[in-house]
Amino acid sequence: MSTVHTVRGDVSPDQLGVTLMHEHIFVLSTEIMQNYPDVWGDEERRIQDAVARMNELYDRGVHSVVDLTVIGLGRYIPRIQRVAEQTELHIIVATGIYTYNDIPFYFHFRGPGTPFDGPEVMVDMFVRDIREGVAGTGVKAGILKCATDAPGLTPGVERVLRAAAQAHRQTGVPISTHTHARSKRGLEQQRVFREEGVDLTRVVIGHSGDTTDIEYLEELIGNGSYLGMDRFGIDTILPFEDRVKTVATLCQRGHAGKMVLSHDAACFNDWLPERDLPTMLPRWHYLHIHNDVIPALKQQGVTDQQIETMLVHNPRKIFENQGTY
Repeated sequence: MSTVHTVRGDVSPDQLGVTLMHEHIFVLSTEIMQNYPDVWGDEERRIQDAVARMNELYDRGVHSVVDLTVIGLGRYIPRIQRVAEQTELHIIVATGIYTYNDIPFYFHFRGPGTPFDGPEVMVDMFVRDIREGVAGTGVKAGILKCATDAPGLTPGVERVLRAAAQAHRQTGVPISTHTHARSKRGLEQQRVFREEGVDLTRVVIGHSGDTTDIEYLEELIGNGSYLGMDRFGIDTILPFEDRVKTVATLCQRGHAGKMVLSHDAACFNDWLPERDLPTMLPRWHYLHIHNDVIPALKQQGVTDQQIETMLVHNPRKIFENQGTY
């Protein structure tokens, strides 16, 4: 039977319950934080705020959160452990590298095609995070994360995607991506994964809800992948009404079994001005789906069963399908 790696240990997929498949707890620019710590402020206050938000989610019936924070987004597992030990919520952490273009200089001279050549070190790192745990914490990553944005399939991005695909095949854990939906980057990701022998039913093409292009979304589904309708609350990219209508339309077309819902939110994200964020994006928070999205979907004819499929059954199936191949 498949198990899911969480911060507090392994659980069975049927213990996940209502699952938000694409969130973050802290998004940090590590070198900025270490050298200019004023924006971060008090560590204990940040942790207790995150604990309160996780517990609020749990009280609303959410049992699991997938934290897709990886290298490039400030992943630091000891801090997440402190949050996890104070909540009943399951937190699943990720391994991978987040970049839209280049890769960290650490990789420029290591790996195939570099001056020192050798095997792909990213694969070894990702596999170690999954099998042994991250940085001696014992916390094992439960999912792989990679990204393609507007710049497209740059050499750095392609290298990360291929490394994630190879680590996936060695470990069996699912892949979840960031995409630029308006330029249909999900299709490029699927092509690379297919070339690496990945079963596309084990992939979530993230941020697919940033577009209303039903033809594109159905092509992704037709290729086998799940759609991450996972930026609810970021109304500056696509208005709330359009996001809801897109999900409702896909449900009407029989695709509830291929979508997962989430926000891509964080307790703290140093990319954005903390003071101005509630004014600019007032609905971008962890409770938006339960407070606003579910009622709006029901008004569009989406059934309770379809909502349960997207929030419970699909995440469970994604984490159940973990055999290596």
